[in-house]
Amino acid sequence: MGTCETGAAADQRTPTSTTPPPDDSGLAPSAHSPAPGRLRRVWAWWHANVTHFSYSGAIMATLLLWLSFTPSLLPRGPLFQGIVAGGAGAVGYALGTFLAFLARYLVSRDQPWPRPSHYLWVGLAVIAVSGTAVMMFFYGRWQNQIRDLMGVEHLQASAYPIIVVVMAIVLTLLLVVGQLWGASVRGLSRKLNRLVPRRISGITAAAVIGLLTIFIINGAVGDYGMRALDSSFAALNRESTPDSAPPTSNLRSGGPESLVSWPSLGRMGRAFVSTGPTVSELTDFNQAPAVEPIRVYAGLESADGPRASADLVVAELERTGAFERELIGIGMSTGTGWINRATVDSLEYMYNGDTAMVSMQYSMLPSWLSFLVDQERARLAGIALFEAVDRKVRNIPEAQRPKVVVFGESLGSFGAEAPFGSIPTMAARTDGALLSGPTFSNQLWADTTAERDSGSPEWLPIYDNGDQVRFIAESGDLARPDAPWSTDGRLVYLQHPSDPISWWSPDLLLNKPDWLTEERGRDVLPATRWIPVVTFLQVAADMAVAADVPDGHGHTYLAAIPAAWADILHPPGWTPAKTQRLIPLLTRD
Repeated sequence: MGTCETGAAADQRTPTSTTPPPDDSGLAPSAHSPAPGRLRRVWAWWHANVTHFSYSGAIMATLLLWLSFTPSLLPRGPLFQGIVAGGAGAVGYALGTFLAFLARYLVSRDQPWPRPSHYLWVGLAVIAVSGTAVMMFFYGRWQNQIRDLMGVEHLQASAYPIIVVVMAIVLTLLLVVGQLWGASVRGLSRKLNRLVPRRISGITAAAVIGLLTIFIINGAVGDYGMRALDSSFAALNRESTPDSAPPTSNLRSGGPESLVSWPSLGRMGRAFVSTGPTVSELTDFNQAPAVEPIRVYAGLESADGPRASADLVVAELERTGAFERELIGIGMSTGTGWINRATVDSLEYMYNGDTAMVSMQYSMLPSWLSFLVDQERARLAGIALFEAVDRKVRNIPEAQRPKVVVFGESLGSFGAEAPFGSIPTMAARTDGALLSGPTFSNQLWADTTAERDSGSPEWLPIYDNGDQVRFIAESGDLARPDAPWSTDGRLVYLQHPSDPISWWSPDLLLNKPDWLTEERGRDVLPATRWIPVVTFLQVAADMAVAADVPDGHGHTYLAAIPAAWADILHPPGWTPAKTQRLIPLLTRD
């Protein structure tokens, strides 16, 4: 009865609504339009779900943001520091929010905990701002220390406002995305509450939204993103470097009589066959008549797939008479097809041009991106290239076979390792190897490092008393340990303590690495500390600028390369004095 009366009264108070005629004026909606109501509902939803933040999340975000200013392996400029700080803050917020939820869940508290007062938020804001200013002061000191260590210019005063702006943008964007994600989970959970108990609905909603997120990222975003990247880098791959020109020699791929067309070589392939010491330069350096070096290359467009590319370059080697040379160098490229010129040029100088260098392209993406998405292509390309060349060499009488060496840098070292399952296998199947800047995915490198001799550090291990393989950061390390080194199939890993390409791995998220537990590398600051999550983000950012430091640091390898080759191969007539004369003539690009 009461209910009916209440409803009737309500009906009496509610005027009858009428539908307004269509508005063809093109002007803003009238006061009777439902648009303002919808906007108010949207704003109310946004205010309730996106602009309300977790206090515990804010505390953890502040803490991780502060820690992001601590030093890592390389100098970090304002852009990447801002990105790292914003990312660390967002991760901290998510972690703090989750811990608060978990605590409430474990104590079976159905109602939200009391909201912190306005004064607590103001207090946290004051502490966050003042603490960030202090950490930025120490950040500047640490950055200048590491810049002095590596011979890099100090930070400018203009770096600090850039850090603040980038950090604010990144943190805001990530927090909004996270809040929207959380709102989606809560919205689905409320709908499921009608069917299942509250706790089951919450877990189910989180799982469904999580799987949907993964599907969207891997599917739509991943596919469209990779297509866009492929299109962009395909255009770059069709361009040429300033020093590239079609060869006039038939000893180069893309030249006269070549089985590989000049356009199909790709940007880095064209650079590979266009550069290198000339016959006159080799003759002048060695004071002996030189021969023209052979360089063979296959680009992505030269053949269909790694096996076809490998067969093509072997046919090119046969065409040029490469198997009659004294040495064949099999080089695996990085993602774009790049080869460190110092590695190739050194061999050509040491053998006075009596060499054949061969490589091929398996991707168009830059090395850091190939490292994430093209590892399988690099592995297959490495196996196909070595096995194709090795198969041909094995058919030559042993006394007439050329020496065969393998080399690679970064992801190229990963591909160069791929045909071999162990150090003895690599030593037995080659006449030497030089692998620079290995990645955490290099399984042979990782296994050998893990099994290093007791007392040797992870950043510069000794394996089996240095009998077949040596790890070096500079040329002087070749004599370490002071023990006999096998004369056949010598292998060298060239790696810097400050190279993030070598030391970044997913394990950094939650596990302290040995290279930060043991004695530090010669160019790693004592102030560098492992911090869960933060160190992972810092070293990931370091990867983007790994080659922007002078030789001997980060991912820049040059001066130690000729010394390593000299110790690996002992070329006839080569001397330490020649090594020193050669270094100024070398370049990476």
